[in-house]
Amino acid sequence: MTDDLPTTTSSDSDAAHSEEVAAEHPTPATAVAEPPAAPPPPVETATAAPEPPPPPKNLHWYVVKVQSGREESIKEAIERRVKIEGLEEFFGQIIIPVEKVTEMRNGKRVVKERKLYPGYLMCEVEYNDRILYLFRETSGVGDFVGGSVNRAPPPMPPREVERMLGRQGEAVPGIQPGKPKFDRGDRVKVKDGTFAGMEGEVKEILEAKGLVRVELTIFGGPVPVELEYWQVEDV
Repeated sequence: MTDDLPTTTSSDSDAAHSEEVAAEHPTPATAVAEPPAAPPPPVETATAAPEPPPPPKNLHWYVVKVQSGREESIKEAIERRVKIEGLEEFFGQIIIPVEKVTEMRNGKRVVKERKLYPGYLMCEVEYNDRILYLFRETSGVGDFVGGSVNRAPPPMPPREVERMLGRQGEAVPGIQPGKPKFDRGDRVKVKDGTFAGMEGEVKEILEAKGLVRVELTIFGGPVPVELEYWQVEDV
C-alpha cells in the first residue's frame, strides 16, 4: 500500500521563494508627500494717519512804542524771548524802519542809516494774550499803537506795510544843513521822502544833527519822525 504524499508544484515553490525573499528584504514604505503649508495670514500694519496741515498763521503788522535809542536791543530781546517761550507760531518778524542818508563830513561823502521812526518798531505778530504779555514783560517796550486796555490795536493797513517795506533802507540825498526856516510849534508839510505830502507840528529842532523832529499822524496816532531841514516846508 502506497502512502499518499503531498504533491509540490513549481508555482508553489516560486511563491514560497518570493515570500522568503520578501521577508529577508522588506520593501520600504513609500513616503507620502505632505501638502504644502498654507501661507500665514497677512499681517495688518497700522497706517499712520497723515498729520493735518498746520493752521495758517494769523499774522498782521503792528506798530509798538519802545524806548528811543534802544530799538536794536529791544528787538533782540523780544526775538530771544519768543524762542525761549516757544511762541514762534504767533511771531513773524520785527523791523526797525531805516533809510540811508548821504552826508558830507570833512569834504567826504559818508553814508549812514537813520531811523524813520525813532522809538517805534514794526512787528509782524498774531495779537493775542500771550504775545501781549511777552511784549509788556520785555524791558523798554511800551504799548501797541492804537490799542487800549479794552481795545485791540488796529493792524497797519496793507498799503502802509507795502510802502514801509518797499522803502526800507532806501537812500535819500543828503544836503548840508543850514538854518531852519521854521521853529518849534510851527505847522509844516513834508515835501520829500517817505512821508511826502503829510503835515505835522514841529516838536524839536535838532541843530547838532541838522534835523527837525515833526509829529505826524501815522497808523491812526501821533508819531514823531526826524527829517532833514530841506525835507519840510512851512504850511
